[in-house]
Amino acid sequence: MKKNWIQTIYAIGLLIPCLILTGCSDIWNNPYPASESGKNILYNAFVERPKHLDPVQSYSSNEIQFTAQIYQPPLQYHFLKRPLTLIPQTASKMPTVSYLDSHGMELPADASDTDIAYSVYEITIKPDILYQPHPAFAQDNNGNLRYHTLTLQDIQALQKISDFEHTGTRELIADDFIYQIKRLAHPRLHSPIFGLMADYIVGLREYADTLRNQDKIQPGNSFLDLRDFPLSGVERVDDYTYRIRIQGKYPQFVYWLTMAFFAPVPWEVDHFFSQPGMAEKNFTLDWYPVGTGPYMLTENNPNQIMVLERNPNFKGEYYPDEGMPEDVTNGLLRDANKPLPFVDKIVFSREKESIPYWNKFLQGYYDASGISSDSFDQAVQITGQGEATITEEMEAQGIRLGTEVAPSTYYMGFNMLDPVVGGRTPAEKAAARKLRQAISIAVNYEEFLTIFANGRGIAAQGPIPPGIEGYHEGETGINPIVYEWRNGEAQRKSIKRAQTLLAEAGYPGGISRKTGKPLVLYYDVTARGADDRSMLDWMRMQFQKLNIQLVIRSTDYNRFQDKIRKGNAQIFEWGWNADYPDPENFLFLLYGPQRKVDNSGENAANYDNAEYNRLFELMKNMEYGPQRIQIIDRMVAILREDAPWLWGYHPKIFALYHTWYQNVKPNRMAYNTIKYYRIDPELRDRKRHEWNAPVIWPIATGIVLLTIILLPAWITYRRKEQRRILQSE
Repeated sequence: MKKNWIQTIYAIGLLIPCLILTGCSDIWNNPYPASESGKNILYNAFVERPKHLDPVQSYSSNEIQFTAQIYQPPLQYHFLKRPLTLIPQTASKMPTVSYLDSHGMELPADASDTDIAYSVYEITIKPDILYQPHPAFAQDNNGNLRYHTLTLQDIQALQKISDFEHTGTRELIADDFIYQIKRLAHPRLHSPIFGLMADYIVGLREYADTLRNQDKIQPGNSFLDLRDFPLSGVERVDDYTYRIRIQGKYPQFVYWLTMAFFAPVPWEVDHFFSQPGMAEKNFTLDWYPVGTGPYMLTENNPNQIMVLERNPNFKGEYYPDEGMPEDVTNGLLRDANKPLPFVDKIVFSREKESIPYWNKFLQGYYDASGISSDSFDQAVQITGQGEATITEEMEAQGIRLGTEVAPSTYYMGFNMLDPVVGGRTPAEKAAARKLRQAISIAVNYEEFLTIFANGRGIAAQGPIPPGIEGYHEGETGINPIVYEWRNGEAQRKSIKRAQTLLAEAGYPGGISRKTGKPLVLYYDVTARGADDRSMLDWMRMQFQKLNIQLVIRSTDYNRFQDKIRKGNAQIFEWGWNADYPDPENFLFLLYGPQRKVDNSGENAANYDNAEYNRLFELMKNMEYGPQRIQIIDRMVAILREDAPWLWGYHPKIFALYHTWYQNVKPNRMAYNTIKYYRIDPELRDRKRHEWNAPVIWPIATGIVLLTIILLPAWITYRRKEQRRILQSE
């Protein structure tokens, strides 16, 4: 007992200086290994685990943040120039385009669109581009591929791709691009763009039939070697040149050449992963992508962490030496002509909740962050002129704010096949149009953005977002059905105007003239949580302005999609993110032949206007220019009058960046931008220590108080022990 008391007091005496020394030398809440301190690492986060990393299937934004760093299509967007400008990536120059008539004879560049039967894109790639190190390329001493005849036993002993002892590489060639284009039609893969590309790439639809028939007669899931089956619409010219033949004229095709769908996939990789037993070990392109890009995936644990590391074989790409005038002022050209990439490693940690993500950002453990509604007021303040600026608290930490209107649109659609909101007879259609116009005025999206999005967005005037050809600023750009121009700004028309339109539609005061009953409309949404209840209540109130009863029908996503496909929804919510910066990518969403019902297209409203369809067909293949703009303006005017959508809003993206995170310029079309970013790890470490220094005085104070409390008891005990010893003597 005596020994224990002595040890306790001694330990307490030692603990105080130890705590002080530890607190001065390190931080206690660092979620990363101490070995990463001072390293050139970018720390990022992801919310949803990626499902596909195979470039033939991957199409979601949560997937492309990985695939865009690994795969290299022929083209990319210039990092700094605005408006967005296409430049070569693996291509040595921009593709050349030639036009052919139906007999295969070449036409002049200014040939009429009606005379053009085919467009031929010739793409030449740079020599000396190498793939990342990978076992699929490993060779033995005789030059044979080492891991292409594996047995089930061989594979069973492996747990991850790094368990393969040997790796190899080879040069990128034109055949690899051709092989990937063929994979769009692979019967065991389901490329989301196959249907669209089959309408354009010559022979692709027939090629899919050929592969499907071959797959039926092959044993099991044996390797389907696409080299054995020629595709008429793709031609190899030499090792570094290939051609793609397109039906008719499709100028937007060049934008697809920036996407991973058209990145190279070598046959060796396809064969390697196709061996029996590989899929059971997650040895697939969906799990282990293989590319020529600046980074390669070295750790894939999508429930926790994903890691990209510098591809040691990447070379030959440099930071741009020109941009916009403001880029010089903003320091975005300081690294001009320096070799890419700058960051050695990117660590993506999964964060399912916004609050932990936000707190780690403030502590310096993430280099950038979005802004949730919960943290908006802490990060952003709105000036008297309506401008968003960083708060003093954030500015004191050296945090910068970046904003950009996304090339996206979120809207409420009317099902034009519905007898109430769409109409069937000419008279019903005319009445339904006025009903839709009335609702368009009543639903106040400016208020919606203020209440539910902290003002992060702009009310849409039509389907085309800012930054896309056909979008107009100011008075010329307003929707005259919903807005009027007063005092230098667009102002929503009064509710009285909406009530007048409603009465003209046959529902004075929200009561049907025919039945004498209140007008009831049905709003289909995907299953909502408790947090979204206020948003739906707000939407009911908007319709209530017109005395229209809005009934919410909430279903799971699969059921919702089924309703949209079958045309069973009346009013629904939807959105669209641009694939490429061209108005065709938005205007086709209301093109009649793209109807969901019957045609399984992207026209969820099932809108079908003969004049709009005619103009769309005229516009879609036109080159940029004043004539195309005039046609687009006419199309948008038709849409505004018919109001098949409540045009909703275009979201505005807000992002925060720490002072050590440099060369950041938002670009919502380009996703392969990590190679341009620069990190100052020494500054980051200093700031982390400054912001996360342990506060140990409460602990030390508690220990001192504990010592003061225990010391008298210990002294009393010692005296008793001494008296007992003396008495025993």
